[in-house]
Parts: sequence; structure tokens; C-alpha cells
Amino acid sequence: MAVIHPPAYIAWSTDQIDLSDPFQHRWYIQQVLTHGRAEDIRLLKLEEITAVLDAIILPEDVRSLWKRFLEIHRAQG
Repeated sequence: MAVIHPPAYIAWSTDQIDLSDPFQHRWYIQQVLTHGRAEDIRLLKLEEITAVLDAIILPEDVRSLWKRFLEIHRAQG
């Protein structure tokens, strides 16, 4: 079990998240992309973001930023 204790500005409704649970993992990525700081976002893997981007709820400006970033990243190989 991969339980983490995220800072309150990312997950204010709980003090632990089980990243081995796919639902909680997607929710955590959603929270980090929406509320995280640069140092939190750096800890995510681009493959994880790519895998869940269409399945998580994000503000449209955040979603479009990530879609464009991932397109550019893929194009650069």
C-alpha cells in the first residue's frame, strides 16, 4: 500500500491518500494539478498525467495548458 500524507493545500478533506487505489490516485493528480505548487507538480510523472488527463476534472485553462504541454513534449521526443 502506497499511503501518502499530502499537505492540506492539496487535500484538505483527508490526511492520507492511498496511491495504490486507482480512484484515489486519479483524485490526487487532479488535486495536485489544480492546487499544487511547482514542487508538488514536479513529483508527478508525465506518464501518470497523460494516462488520467481525460478522466479527471480540471479547470479548462489548466486542462488546455497540460494538453498543449504534453503535445509539445511528445513532439520533441
